[in-house]
Amino acid sequence: MSTWLAQHGAAFRAALRRLAASPVNTLLSLLAIGIALALPAGGQMLVANVLQLARDSAPTPQISLFLDLDASKADGQSLLNRLDNHSGIKTFKFIPREDTLARMKSREGFADVIEALPKNPFPDTIIALPANDRPEAMEKLAAEFRKWPKVAQVQLDSDWARRLAALIKIGRLTVALLALLLGIGLIAITFNTIRLQVTTRRAEIELSRLLGATNAFIRRPFHYFGILLGLLGGMVAWLAVAAATWWLREPVAELASLYNIDLILQPLALPDSALLLAAAAGLGWLGASLSLRQHLAGEGNKGTD
Repeated sequence: MSTWLAQHGAAFRAALRRLAASPVNTLLSLLAIGIALALPAGGQMLVANVLQLARDSAPTPQISLFLDLDASKADGQSLLNRLDNHSGIKTFKFIPREDTLARMKSREGFADVIEALPKNPFPDTIIALPANDRPEAMEKLAAEFRKWPKVAQVQLDSDWARRLAALIKIGRLTVALLALLLGIGLIAITFNTIRLQVTTRRAEIELSRLLGATNAFIRRPFHYFGILLGLLGGMVAWLAVAAATWWLREPVAELASLYNIDLILQPLALPDSALLLAAAAGLGWLGASLSLRQHLAGEGNKGTD
């Protein structure tokens, strides 16, 4: 185990030396990778902020249960007890039919019409707030409530949730497509960089083979080189997004205040930041692996890392 750790430690230090040996090329590569990754990372930051804004400003979704006109007070209390024990409901409110009638009478132009009616035409109503406001979860609850006794109609207020879900889906798909395209670009950058490294160290590689080094031993520093190149490029992208967030925070807040919207741009969340760095390191390793497979395939002994 100690030998394995020593070999990887030596390979890691060799990769660092190779990065430091050509600072200009390394800096240009990191800038190219950072700019490429900053675009999808910035897109994810914007999607997260828009999602939070939509959740803060959108109306609270609710499910309205209209009872049968012949439903008694005991029937209404039974339904309230079922809702109180239901895990899918956060809170609920009972609106008696008498309150609805009085509210409608107070509206201009409705009093005479309602007075002419022989009896109260409004049902008792229960307004329920679901614990999960996803459209599919609300549809499932509504379908369940429609089967309950003394429930004449169930009205679902989920149109805004559907529009929000569709908007967020498009945004995330756009970010994913951008990340895929620019991720391929990162692989290409790493591929060419490793190819140049292999070419300039051809004599060193041949000498290592003559001394009995396996392909795994030879490839290991190049793999670490690709990982470090991707990871450092991911850090550059994170810093670029953080700087853009800080720079745009005040102008965006001022614009939002003109529309009475409380919006403060937030930087990339910790899970998104970790995903960015992990993906950058992984793509760097993949680019190095593909380049090494092409330029060292079939040469020398085979080994495993």
